[in-house]
Amino acid sequence: MAGMWRTLRANLMTPDTAETTMSRRGFHVKDEATRRRLESVGASFLTGFRAAVEARDDADIERLELIERQFRGFAYEGAAMGYAILDGVALGGDRTGRFLTGFGAPHVYMAYVGIGWAYAKLPRWRWRAVQAPDPLLRWLVLDGLGFHRAYFETDRFVRRQEIKAVAWPSDVPGDYPAHAIDQGIGRASWFVAGADPDVAAELISRFDESRHGDLWSGMGLAATYAGGADPDELKKLYVHAGRYRPQLAQGATFAAQARLHAGLATEHTHLATGVFCGCTPQEAATLTERERDALPADGAVPAYEIWRQRIQAHFA
Repeated sequence: MAGMWRTLRANLMTPDTAETTMSRRGFHVKDEATRRRLESVGASFLTGFRAAVEARDDADIERLELIERQFRGFAYEGAAMGYAILDGVALGGDRTGRFLTGFGAPHVYMAYVGIGWAYAKLPRWRWRAVQAPDPLLRWLVLDGLGFHRAYFETDRFVRRQEIKAVAWPSDVPGDYPAHAIDQGIGRASWFVAGADPDVAAELISRFDESRHGDLWSGMGLAATYAGGADPDELKKLYVHAGRYRPQLAQGATFAAQARLHAGLATEHTHLATGVFCGCTPQEAATLTERERDALPADGAVPAYEIWRQRIQAHFA
């Protein structure tokens, strides 16, 4: 009976894969190969989500190791969303916390983003029921929330550039949550553009210029981590970034660090960091780790933003 209940729960909770297709979302299609690649990202995410919500125990999630390496990180991102949703709707369990320190630990960057997807589905009063304990990486949760908004409400948050305030985390003064959300919107815009550098740059150009830095940072992360562009297209995106090339490069370093930490670096990771950062993924990841050392406590400017600015300064 327990197994039947888990299967039923997974069937009810897991969205249809059709919801992640380019045609359903109304995203730009550059070519057939890129369409298949970007849709595989969405399918892998949902595979991970389903694995979490129907898992009998924590070890069941290990089956995600069978997913092709270029898409595996997205599956763990989906699993984090699944565990976070379960924690948000049921008392006790701390599934998310165990995942972050267990099978999800190598994919911790993607996992925090996945928690943000869960925030998009949970009432705000239940957000604190979900573990996001790292004071630095917790900003990736809002990055994930921003991605979800742009991916599923594209007309509103990308084409009309609406702003929807969020008050989390409340212990940091100022408006930085909006910046973290814009980083996620920038990531999603790479998918909205179908990995076409001309379309991607045009989407960002519609936003108020005050938002461009965060958007280009997210774009660099997605173009490096998700891929979908050849070397010439990556170079074109770099040219389009103009004065925001340091932000584009910083996003790429985050992507390189996430892939290397999980053991999932690909040939595309090398191509993208070479174009955006002028270095190898290993050198990009080392830079992120070095600039993470001795960060101050959160103040008017969160430590996370100081970390990002330190990295960007290397590419200015």
